[in-house]
Amino acid sequence: MYFINNKEFKCSINVTLDIFNDRWKLSIIWHLLQGEKRFKDLNEDISEITQKTLTIKLKELEEKNIINREVFPEVPPKVVYSLTEAGLRLKPVLDEMYDWGVKYVSEYGKITEDNMCYTELNRKK
Repeated sequence: MYFINNKEFKCSINVTLDIFNDRWKLSIIWHLLQGEKRFKDLNEDISEITQKTLTIKLKELEEKNIINREVFPEVPPKVVYSLTEAGLRLKPVLDEMYDWGVKYVSEYGKITEDNMCYTELNRKK
């Protein structure tokens, strides 16, 4: 059995699925692999997400110790998001998911360069 945050899981994959139960969290992590970002930057990078949803997902990832939220005492306040060590360990998983997606679309669909989310920066870190 696995126990975390007062929840019981019979399988470790269920722990993972409980944390990443939607498409936005992995997308946020993918973009944070490039380095720390402000809310506005993430909102622009993930253009399909609403500000409300982004706020909720950032809070959930922070509560799960996947990302850090650092507030700087400035006027106006500056808030920066970055990955924790646990978040950084997701890089090889996301790289594999990216590669699988490219291969899948290459076989069953079409890829155009104007809508690719991938950057060389993500792969070199």
